[in-house]
Amino acid sequence: MYQGDSIFVERSQVSYQLYQSGFGQIGPIGASSSSDQNASPSTLTYFAQDGTYSQVLFNGAYKLIIPNGQGPFIWKQDAFGNPDSLSITLEGDKTVNLEVTPYYMIRNTQISASAGIVTATFKAEKIITDPSMAKDIERVSLYINKTQFVSGGDNIAFTDLPVADIANPDNISLTVEVPALATTQSYIFARVGIKIKNVEDMIFSPLQKISL
Repeated sequence: MYQGDSIFVERSQVSYQLYQSGFGQIGPIGASSSSDQNASPSTLTYFAQDGTYSQVLFNGAYKLIIPNGQGPFIWKQDAFGNPDSLSITLEGDKTVNLEVTPYYMIRNTQISASAGIVTATFKAEKIITDPSMAKDIERVSLYINKTQFVSGGDNIAFTDLPVADIANPDNISLTVEVPALATTQSYIFARVGIKIKNVEDMIFSPLQKISL
């Protein structure tokens, strides 16, 4: 989250790691024996596309980190540039919100469909402005899909707009044509996303169901 707003990402792409000391295990939960914070995918747990995460754990004390390079945001770091850990004491059900600082936020998103064309407008708000940490936009994208999973890897159509063609970050407009659907489905799902230069993971708008 960022100041109470959820951070929307691509499903199964942005990972976090949980550690518990003792029990003969050095690495993150799920790893056999690794202290490497950049562990293999089998040792990682991922955020859902709406930014939520969930695990079933025993009561106890845990530490959570988001590895460097994960997500379209900055997670807190220690003095040596390593991802800082968040201590969590678990006694029954617990909700823990993770506060991060995104490079950009997508604001004022409006998505609609007319005559087989989906149109999206939104504002790209630059959050990190410090020259030493700020990053520029590479492109913005509009994705649509038949299901609720919508991203670069889950779509039936999309359109990209490179940064050179963005005249006003406060009023970005994208359109995409809805392809012929194999069923009589009368709706699609849509999201817009921002690809940030030198950042692998995109940030997205909330998922919207659009009637055709």
